[in-house]
Amino acid sequence: MKIAVIGSTHAGTFSATQIKQLHPDAEITVYEQHTTVSFLSCGIALWVGNHVSDEQRMFYESPASMTQQGITMKMQHQVIEANLQNKEILAKNLLTGEMMRESFDKIVITTGSKALVPNIPGIDNERIYMVKSWEDAQRIKAVADDLKRVIVIGAGYIGAEIAEQFSVNDKAVTLIDACDRVLPKNFSSAFTDRLEAKFVEHGVTLALDQKVVGFEDTVDGGIRVTTDKGSYEADIAVLGIGFLPNTDLFKGQVDMLDNGAIITNAYMETSMPDVYAAGDATTVYYNPTQDYDYIPLATNAVRQGMLVARNIDGHKLAYTGTQATSAVELYGMAMAATGLNPGTAAARGMDVVETIIEEDYRPDFMLSTTGVVSALTWDKQTRRVLGGAFMSEHDITQAANVVSLAIQNEMTIDELAMADFFFQPNFTQPINFVGGTALKAVNDAVAK
Repeated sequence: MKIAVIGSTHAGTFSATQIKQLHPDAEITVYEQHTTVSFLSCGIALWVGNHVSDEQRMFYESPASMTQQGITMKMQHQVIEANLQNKEILAKNLLTGEMMRESFDKIVITTGSKALVPNIPGIDNERIYMVKSWEDAQRIKAVADDLKRVIVIGAGYIGAEIAEQFSVNDKAVTLIDACDRVLPKNFSSAFTDRLEAKFVEHGVTLALDQKVVGFEDTVDGGIRVTTDKGSYEADIAVLGIGFLPNTDLFKGQVDMLDNGAIITNAYMETSMPDVYAAGDATTVYYNPTQDYDYIPLATNAVRQGMLVARNIDGHKLAYTGTQATSAVELYGMAMAATGLNPGTAAARGMDVVETIIEEDYRPDFMLSTTGVVSALTWDKQTRRVLGGAFMSEHDITQAANVVSLAIQNEMTIDELAMADFFFQPNFTQPINFVGGTALKAVNDAVAK
């Protein structure tokens, strides 16, 4: 079995290594246009903020380690053409310019995503930095310590983390987003209001509900970012407004969403026989809506890559979907979320309820405790759990994994309220805050 894997961040790396483990005789060739594989880009903000022990540990595989596993690594090779029907690839060696064409039995598309770059005046300014690749990370790290003022565009996870790290390292930070809240796709205002107060407390200027319309140089060698409501100046601007599937090479050959995300079935097969796809290049089956969506997350990519390996020679293991479970720590606050919140549900035309409680995570007779804000989002008609969110100075992030499983298994608030959660005063209240939030949801539903 001769297999080509195009791209080797998370989905490609796991596809290739897992295929080799399960099928030792398979001939696997990985095409990667960069010099590295498996880069954990979620660590960029931490590296910029000097919280990484060794930047090389932000890679869990290397071209050498994959070669040692028996995988042929075509590093700094860009795939120029891919005839998926004929399983034929034309690749260019970026060092020598040599072109090579090769045929395969199966092709795995793991080309990932690319940064969303809006077509607005000044977008090619050299003082604009991206937060995506290892090359982006090196570029921003090289100037980070010498900066005095930074503008961050995009208040999702990436922008929020970068803004926080610059602010705690004594940089003057402006955080711009077209939405009226930070982290709007992950948390409701009950959470983001508290987080925004933390940003302001640390000197961050919040320029929310503002759309960037242009960039230009300043006379002192900086950059000016103009929005529809004002303008802001800094030494650099960091752009982190989202990602798009990197799939232009395959348009017209496999089924895609309008944004270019490749649609696969539960076994990671595309609409073209013997062509598989995984990771940020693809859709995911989003369990809260029970529909296909585009949610680029490393956790999705890893699981999909593993599924490619298990299904490359026949249907062995089906994809169970995703809840887009995620977490972040900002200003000492642990925040975790899964599934929908009222805002993301409303954007999809869904009628939901959000139930919130706030209590100490363990009994007050303990010498120390701290509060936790918990929320469940649930369907008003079916009472099915559709989302959850948690926030505390204590690490309560695993609670999001509990609710993720509840969503995946289509549990109702009634079932979650009666789930078996332990009580031990070192760790939790007699009624754990996850179950307590579900119980409040049940009581609120009865009262209505």
